[in-house]
Amino acid sequence: MSTEKQENPRPSFEAIYLQLATTLAARSTCHRLKVGTVITSTDFRKVLAVGYNGNATGLPNGCDRAEPGNCGCLHSEENAVINCDAPRHIEKYVFVTHLPCVGCAKRLINLGNVKRVYFGQSYRIQDSIALLNSVGIQVEQLSI
Repeated sequence: MSTEKQENPRPSFEAIYLQLATTLAARSTCHRLKVGTVITSTDFRKVLAVGYNGNATGLPNGCDRAEPGNCGCLHSEENAVINCDAPRHIEKYVFVTHLPCVGCAKRLINLGNVKRVYFGQSYRIQDSIALLNSVGIQVEQLSI
């Protein structure tokens, strides 16, 4: 039996930021799906923005409608893009609890210099992967 002390393995930055996105998702006021997003620098040293899905600031904390896919909530990626004041020339990584929809993929493209999108859970429509890849943004599913 070894007397050496076993050290816990250090978590990767990818795991840390996906876990942060998951924690942020708990603030979501959407009844159907709670999603969180974290935008970081590519060296993982800075969190540039965060977001979670829900209604606009100042509106009731809940969905506008019960219709799935049309509840009226802003998506977490939208809120993170709105909150991101990093210039377009700064390279970015995006961590999302769920694969972004096509609309949010387009918003991330327009944010500028997004190099990679990490996500935890798949989305029912996978079209955003090809869209993001078509402009050179890598997409990777993580499990934490």
